[in-house]
Amino acid sequence: MNRQEIAEIRRRLNPDKNAISRVRGCYVNERREVVAAFDRPLISFPQEEQEKYLALFKRALAGVPGKNLVDVAFRPDQVMNDAAHGLLMGLRNTALSVDEGVEALFGKIIENLLIEGNYLILMAHDAYDVPFKHADEYKTDVISEEVFSYILLCVCPVKPTKPGLSYCSADNAFHSREADWVVAPPELGFMFPTFDDRAANIYSALYYTRDAADMHDEFVDAVFHADAPTPATEQREAFQTVLEDALDEDLSFEVAQTVHERFREMIEEHRQEKDPEPLVVSRREVTGMLQDCGVPEEKVSAFEERYDAEFGQGMELRAANIAEPKKFEVRTPDVVVKVNPERSDLIETRVIDGFRYILIRADEGVEVNGVNISIAGAAEDI
Repeated sequence: MNRQEIAEIRRRLNPDKNAISRVRGCYVNERREVVAAFDRPLISFPQEEQEKYLALFKRALAGVPGKNLVDVAFRPDQVMNDAAHGLLMGLRNTALSVDEGVEALFGKIIENLLIEGNYLILMAHDAYDVPFKHADEYKTDVISEEVFSYILLCVCPVKPTKPGLSYCSADNAFHSREADWVVAPPELGFMFPTFDDRAANIYSALYYTRDAADMHDEFVDAVFHADAPTPATEQREAFQTVLEDALDEDLSFEVAQTVHERFREMIEEHRQEKDPEPLVVSRREVTGMLQDCGVPEEKVSAFEERYDAEFGQGMELRAANIAEPKKFEVRTPDVVVKVNPERSDLIETRVIDGFRYILIRADEGVEVNGVNISIAGAAEDI
């Protein structure tokens, strides 16, 4: 799903727009015991509580596509006869009305999910009459024949509050407040099926994880019978390792600087174009960057071989997963230099009297621990 499709579903999660038929909940303690369960129509909750439930579901659709919002793909044979996919289809087709299916999914999660403390599993079903959209992207009031039926699930930690003083408006005074348990924003969740090209795609689920570095592989395996997507941080580290191993001593500061700048420019241009699809980068594009930097052809070939071995031949990577456009950092064992990515030209490397140096141009506005200082001596060539 792209950003526009995710945003379209998120906009439905308001009291006056959704058609959520029911909300199922299961409260689990730290010993994996079910403390309470409920099954209620959303409309049966007071308005304020409806908004809070919808806000939790909405948070499970918030994040950066490709980082903490990722598509989990089902193989064709899974769609045909896999029990995990069949369970999700059954829950969707029955609008969560069959207790056995709901309890089976809750049981899978409780048995396999590795999460500390108490948590609440929430699940909802919604049916969206998808408005017709012209080629010029404008929606009409005409309702199409497409009804997008889907389920949303989120797992929310339940955390204790601290006792303290609380204001009571009834007598305009502060009184002691006992410790209580509060539902926190979702740790993970998913939507099934995905809303691709504004229609249901039963070959995919949209998976959410709050921490992009922790995909909760055990949850993905238990619920989807699929491998968890590679976290964005691991993709970036793998890409960096491929560069380091292939280029070796030819991976100079200038090469790293140029590659980062190219990625930054591509990401910024893509953002300005407002393209809803994520920006992807091919091996060929990175190869072109290295060639433009004057990297020897044998090292470029080594990069291509290692890239294919690590990611697969013809595999494209999301630019946001392998580059950090808002960060430019130079690090040694004892020093860390953080630079505005748009001014990486202020840094260069030199060898002076046999020693390697990182040089930073500092014409004005130099501070040490918040104190403005001046740099003595006349400017001269080194």
